[in-house]
Amino acid sequence: MNNIVVVGAGQAGSSLVAKLRSTGFDGTITLIGAEAVPPYQRPPLSKAYLLGDMAEERLYLRPAAFYADNNIDLRLDTRAVDVDATAKTVTLADGSTLPYDKLALTTGSHPRTLPAAIGGMLDGVFSVRDLKDADAMAPAFTAGKRVLIIGGGYIGLEAAAVASKRGLHVTLVEMGDRILQRVAAPQTSDYFRDLHTSHGVDIREGVGLERLTGSDHVTGAVLSDGTELAIDFAVVGVGIMPATALAESARVVVDNGIVTNDHAQTSDPSIYAAGDCATLSFKGQTIRLESVGNAIDQAEVAAQNMGGGDVTYTPKPWFWSDQYDCKLQIAGLNIGYTDVHVRLGDGGQSHWYYDGDTLLAVDAMNDPRNYMVGKRLIEARRSPTPAQITDPATDMKALLKS
Repeated sequence: MNNIVVVGAGQAGSSLVAKLRSTGFDGTITLIGAEAVPPYQRPPLSKAYLLGDMAEERLYLRPAAFYADNNIDLRLDTRAVDVDATAKTVTLADGSTLPYDKLALTTGSHPRTLPAAIGGMLDGVFSVRDLKDADAMAPAFTAGKRVLIIGGGYIGLEAAAVASKRGLHVTLVEMGDRILQRVAAPQTSDYFRDLHTSHGVDIREGVGLERLTGSDHVTGAVLSDGTELAIDFAVVGVGIMPATALAESARVVVDNGIVTNDHAQTSDPSIYAAGDCATLSFKGQTIRLESVGNAIDQAEVAAQNMGGGDVTYTPKPWFWSDQYDCKLQIAGLNIGYTDVHVRLGDGGQSHWYYDGDTLLAVDAMNDPRNYMVGKRLIEARRSPTPAQITDPATDMKALLKS
């Protein structure tokens, strides 16, 4: 039982193999990555990297030499296409197979794309998911160009911020009633709408895309309200789908992601999963946590259990987004909230989500101190009263001691 194969060389896969070695696993480790570069951070792709403020090498999670130095067989530009769970083998695109005693699927996710029938395959239509995507669209971010951002989630808003800072003319369409509708309260939507419009972004809510136009390269868009726009390129940010094809070939249970238990183990006891591709149980609900923190923490639990441990994973959700000079930090999950209470601070503010008297989550905009207080309160399952949160005289740190 000394041969571990990990498919997916992103944040989760890199964290998993590093944890295996740091906790003393001395067997064979193979990490398979479809891209030609070592494992790297993805969040900066739509922020600092796209702005040109971060070199490619700074994206790398660990120096390329780390893997060889730790006797990890890192196979880049290699795609796994099938898993035979009975024979315990992984088939690669070149037809070769790799045996495993234990297998980890850290395959991440794929961006949702637009159908070809509405222009989704035209040149100049981009998604933001990997380094190749960011490199392909970077030359288009030139001052004076007109860009249409499709989708008002965090990826779309981050792309809009980069485009605005680079001097482009930016239109963002969101078919829902408001931006961030799926993930945030109206108060947070209002904050970021005001932020973007103050930087010249034309945000259109309750408006979808009917089709993109152009012969080979996109040149225009027709919106659901009949508006026609002339554009130079488009960025699609309409969500992601978990990459579950290998799990399906292995016949493990899949339900909007690879279903895992609290040991990061799938329905096959020899196969584990972690990161964006995996579902988990949180407060009685089955969810996927699309975040760096979850990818690292779940992967490290998987590593310890694959190495013979008995470690339970307890998610501690946290997220962030950088837009202009605003750093948004989120602690907890706001699922099931009934009320939102706003605390204003020096140069920032925070939105506190409650289900009755129970604190669920905090959105903090340029408010790192209150973010840390909120995160610690949530993890300790402590709930100050809303009156305490909204009172400017409240010593927030004192809430951690009361």
